[in-house]
Amino acid sequence: MTEQFALGKENGKIEVMFTSKQIESRIKEMAEVISKDYRHKNPLLIAVLKGAVIFLSDLIRYMKEPVEIDFIAVSSYGASTKSSGVVRILKDLDQSVQGKDIIIVEDIVDTGLTMKYLVENIGSRRPDSLKVVTLLDKPDRRKVEFKPDYCGFTIPDRFVVGYGLDFNEKYRQLSDLCILNN
Repeated sequence: MTEQFALGKENGKIEVMFTSKQIESRIKEMAEVISKDYRHKNPLLIAVLKGAVIFLSDLIRYMKEPVEIDFIAVSSYGASTKSSGVVRILKDLDQSVQGKDIIIVEDIVDTGLTMKYLVENIGSRRPDSLKVVTLLDKPDRRKVEFKPDYCGFTIPDRFVVGYGLDFNEKYRQLSDLCILNN
């Protein structure tokens, strides 16, 4: 299934990788596992802005245990489809993580540089535990060794958009996860 969307002045094709129904089903499964792992705990889920917002929203709706949420914004892409390798915090957390069970919620783990940085940074703030959940894992692009604790889908080295993921702030609103073919 292929759809046409305007890419600035030119037309780019996108093709569906995972439908909204496939995503919903996988997130429900992940929420069950995480709820079981955090039974009788009150984890703080930290969404990495902006891409992980939709994933966080759906994930917590299916979790059975109470949770808290916070947000952190980082940048390593800018307006490119390739990571610059330099991670910058654009917005830090609003609350302390010390003594809490932390789950970093990410849309995609690509090079691993952002997650390695965030795990080290947040880990230095002395949480009781720290894990990472990602909707998408792209291990073929790793520049550093990193394996998320919970993963929705492992994907090949393709640039994906939709379900919160963007290209230059476009396509986040798509309900499916799609491959962007420029």
